[in-house]
Amino acid sequence: MLNIQNSIAAIKSAIQDSSSRPESSLRIQKSIAAIKSAIRGSLLRPESSSNVVDQQPIDSYLDATEPRASTASAFKFRVNAASAHASASPTSSAHSSGSAHSSGRASSASRHRPQSGPTNSTSGHINITQETNFAACKIVGKPVWTPRNYESLAYSGYSQNVIVFRCVNLIAKSLSNVHWLIYEKRNESEFELESHCLLDLLRSPNSRQSSSSFIEDVFSQLLLSGNVFIHMSTSPLSLRVLRSDRVSVLIDADGQQSGFEYKMGSNRHIFPFDATSGQSQILQIKTFHPLNDWYGMSPIEAAARAIDQHNAVGEHNLSILQNGGRPSGALLVKPSASGQTLTHEQRDSLRSDLAALYEGTENAGRIMVLEGNCDWKEMGLSPKDLDFTAGKNISAREISQAFGVPPILVGITEDATFSNYKEARLNFWEDTLIPMLDHFVAELNRWLAPHFSPNLRIGYDSDAIAAISAKRDYIWSTIQSASFLTVNEKRSALGYSPIEGGDTL
Repeated sequence: MLNIQNSIAAIKSAIQDSSSRPESSLRIQKSIAAIKSAIRGSLLRPESSSNVVDQQPIDSYLDATEPRASTASAFKFRVNAASAHASASPTSSAHSSGSAHSSGRASSASRHRPQSGPTNSTSGHINITQETNFAACKIVGKPVWTPRNYESLAYSGYSQNVIVFRCVNLIAKSLSNVHWLIYEKRNESEFELESHCLLDLLRSPNSRQSSSSFIEDVFSQLLLSGNVFIHMSTSPLSLRVLRSDRVSVLIDADGQQSGFEYKMGSNRHIFPFDATSGQSQILQIKTFHPLNDWYGMSPIEAAARAIDQHNAVGEHNLSILQNGGRPSGALLVKPSASGQTLTHEQRDSLRSDLAALYEGTENAGRIMVLEGNCDWKEMGLSPKDLDFTAGKNISAREISQAFGVPPILVGITEDATFSNYKEARLNFWEDTLIPMLDHFVAELNRWLAPHFSPNLRIGYDSDAIAAISAKRDYIWSTIQSASFLTVNEKRSALGYSPIEGGDTL
């Protein structure tokens, strides 16, 4: 900024001397070049007058004066279960939340932070605000796409697009009916536990939610932002899902994660993270992001352009409908015989009269009466000419593909039969839902189960999933007919523990 101010002052001085000094024009050119260089540098290296932070491999930082978590006071606790079948509330040791006055840096990906004010697009220098609902060609040949931040993607995608809404809800609600199981390892074998305090926690995560509601929140946040943050409280023991746009990853001076920061309004709280053990009160589950080490990428971001196109078609169709089903056009008024044309006031009056008499759904079907040398010429294409139905279906298919949902399950019923629907549901579970569920369970086994016992494992009842019952029946029938396997070998293949006397043919 100081360089820019100095260059402007140099230009003013050179202009004043330009009449007496021929070399002043050269000074002006050099000063202009310096301003351009300074502006480019300010775009690449945003600086403040007092707080300058070294660049790290994440998107942005809090000011260096803000607190960070200390890894030395990382959260650790252990639940003491008196018995594997105990259902009483577990006890836990007190935990530290870290120093509130330590120096540190917080990072959050720009798309997960609601942006206040305009966001500069690096392509075309188009200003985009967070109120943008869909793509609109504000500049000819340069479409303005939805900004890549959490609030804009959630609003334009989930709240304003029926396909995204259907995909997110279909995935989240399908997975919310999972039946939790707890296994305990004993002598190299695993046994299912009928009751345990960990099982009670999974079935009732907190005082406000059931297991189904909690799981629905988990996967909805994961799909909307590419991240889900789960907070574990010890008094009482509970699990809660935090909004992704309110949580930031904290890193230390070495570029290692040191904690999480939760901000809601003016309130903020630091949750330490032990980089050695990976333990924290916050569990972050994220999808893969090729350009970010700390945050995942939402399917909405990958499908953002298809979502914008789908929304734009809906907006255009609504505008055509509100205009009585007629495309835009122009009223041509030819000059009179004396060559006289309409005045500016006459044109405004004629335009207002036409809008009042013929625009809007309440005026649909009215007959336009013209006199003199007037002619109506259509300027836009009709919905049939634009083939909006096919275009909408293409966008809808692209959106459903980004979420891993078969198009037939979101209402695109071209060439749909009952057999296709059954196959689509099976593929949906095998290709999308089960991998997502396995990812979630694996993270719970890494983060939550060791607090209760190192011998516990969280699982789910795959036999309760109705969509894959036909394939399960086929597998069971195939194993049952294998005469070369013992009873225990068959039980092991199906995930059951051995029984006495089952090792002989």
